[in-house]
This record gives sequence, structure tokens and C-alpha cells, in this order.
Amino acid sequence: MVLRIKNRDARRLWLDRQGLSRAPIGSLDLLKIIKDLGFVQLDTIRNVTRAHHHILWSRNQNYREPMLNDLLAKERSVFEHFTHDASVLPMEFYPLWQRQFQRLGERAAKHQAMDDKGVAAIKARIAEEGPLSTHAFDTKIEGKKEMWARPPHKRALDQLWYAGELATAHRENFIKYYDLTERVVPAAHRAAEHSDEHQMDWLCKAALDRLGFGTLGEIQRFWAALDAREVKTWADGAADYWVPVELETVDGDWVNMVASPDIEMLLAETSAPTSRLRILSPFDPAVRDRTRLARLFGFDYRIEIFVPAAKRRWGYYVYPLLERDQFVGRIELKADRKAGLLKVIQIWPEHGVKWTSRRGDKLDAELLRLKRLIGAETIEWLCDRTGG
Repeated sequence: MVLRIKNRDARRLWLDRQGLSRAPIGSLDLLKIIKDLGFVQLDTIRNVTRAHHHILWSRNQNYREPMLNDLLAKERSVFEHFTHDASVLPMEFYPLWQRQFQRLGERAAKHQAMDDKGVAAIKARIAEEGPLSTHAFDTKIEGKKEMWARPPHKRALDQLWYAGELATAHRENFIKYYDLTERVVPAAHRAAEHSDEHQMDWLCKAALDRLGFGTLGEIQRFWAALDAREVKTWADGAADYWVPVELETVDGDWVNMVASPDIEMLLAETSAPTSRLRILSPFDPAVRDRTRLARLFGFDYRIEIFVPAAKRRWGYYVYPLLERDQFVGRIELKADRKAGLLKVIQIWPEHGVKWTSRRGDKLDAELLRLKRLIGAETIEWLCDRTGG
């Protein structure tokens, strides 16, 4: 008999695997949070706080913004590279990331913006001068300047970074400083070698561990370090590591998926999530896979930062609101750090969700916690507090 996972059980297990079941309090083990998630996406936009800070704060609200760079620049316990986007990963994963360096390095080299001599000169400067940012170079874009176009030196730095020849040494005001990898990554991690087959096996198993259950497509999309064919090959050869299950969607349909062999134990040990109301980042890993999000929670969510204002359904930077195992609404916020303000621009309860005074009190409490994270003094309401 194939195990059938009811929708509420699936939602609760997913939130548990994402570190969102428990109240985000207690002693902070930042590296463990990152390891449990697998990676944390980096993002440059600081609407209230940058996405990586928000993601970590959502798991433990003792987190503060300088802490992540300390792990990167001082402790060297994490490194930066590319999953589905720029991300920070535990340093212990570095030996198992070699195929991603090769894949992305080869891809970047096909669009090389400088000749080999120019690329080597950039690397030589870093070797001699130490960590440098893109501001240390001054090559110019030749020809027509198109959107997203970058100067040759920026593309060359990225090429070397993708290939693993350069690494992120540290960041200052989110500006990346590149250094030789051997001066950033501990020798033991650089020396460790694993076959490509072992790396693929680890990537699939590690993804499924963190998903709990999923389609092969969801396993592939987790790291974005494998293609669909490779995941299918893994599944065919690793049948002892997964079991077939049927998952109930929020609409009552049943979908074929695979799950960890200990899925029944995981379900039995998963308790009801905290009753706190949580403001999540739009880039939170719990909501990143929009298809999975809609299938499990019936929450239709998109980030509209690149949508023209007149065509937005919601707003520029809108945050999902999670309460227990339900997304109860969304909220548009904006911080003015110089003025010490956290601005509430609009609230939209989900269809069928009653915005009670108790729910409003929970939101007030979460806004106060978010205000403390960014050091704001005042919460300024620019809309009806009831979500009307």
C-alpha cells in the first residue's frame, strides 16, 4: 500500500522541515539553521531588511544583521555560490559543490567578456593586492548599453567566481570582495574529493531530506545543481532511499510523489506549528517554489518588484503572513532607516480569513519584533489596521 499523506499533515511537515514550526526563540545556532535549510538565498534589495537576514531572523529572532558576514568573513564556516540564485552554504558542503563550480564555470566561459590574458590579469591583481571588489576595476561597456549589461571586468570576476577560482572573502555594505579561493576556503575542504556520481547522490538525498516529500522536479529545483535527467537517473538507481507516496493537495486531489524512507516517523513526530503570526520574506525557502506553495496551501503568491506599478495586483514588496499552518494574508511594508520608521502600507487578508482583533494583535507583536531587528523606533500605519 502506498502511503497517503493528508494535506494538513503535509503542510505541518513542510513547515517543520523549514524550521517554521517552532516559535523563533531560544539560543541561536546560526550555522545549524543554514545547514538545516541547506542554503540561504542572498538578495541585494533592502526594503526592510535584506532577504537573507529576514530568512534567518524568521527562524530565530535573536539573529542580527552583522552575524552572517561574521560566519563568512571571520569564521569561514560558510561560503557563497550559486544555487537557483546567489546563496550562502555551509562550508562543509564545499567538497560536494565541485560539479556546480564546473557546470557554471564552463557556462560562464562560453560568454567570456575578456580574453584569457585579461582574465588572468584580474586574478593576478587579487593575488597581489588581496580581496578586491568590482570598484577596483574600470573597464567599460563597449557598444550599445542594454539593460542588465555589465562591464567586462564584472563578467570576468563572475566567471572566476562561478568556476571556484575566486571566492567571496567578505562583504561591506553588501558589496562583494573577491579573493583567491585558497585564501578563503580551508585546505581540508579544498583537498577533499568526491566522484561526480557521489556528488549527485548527495545532492538528491540532501534535497529530499529537507523537502520531506516531493516530486522529482522539486528535488531538481531545490539546489538547481542537477538537470532533470540526472535526477531521474538517481531515482532509478536509489530506490532504497525513497518510497512512493500520494499527497493530498489543498483542493483534495492526490499527487504522486516520493518521500524519505522514514516519512511515517517524520509525520508522527511533527506537531502543530506555533500560533505566532509570522511575516516571511518573499524569498523565504518555504514559499520559493510557487507551485509547491499553491499545491500545499492554496496560496497564490508572486513578487511584483519587476511588475510596472499600474499592473501590480498587490504592491512592490509584499510579504506573506503565516499563522500556524495557514497563509492568512499578505502585507506591504517599507522601512525608512534614517527616519527610524517601519511603514505599514497595506494589508490584504486571504479570501475567507476574518481579520479579528486577536489576529491584529499578533501582527502588532510581529511588527514590533521586526522593528527591533532593523533598529527602527516607530511603526507608521498608512492603511486601515483591520485590513479593510
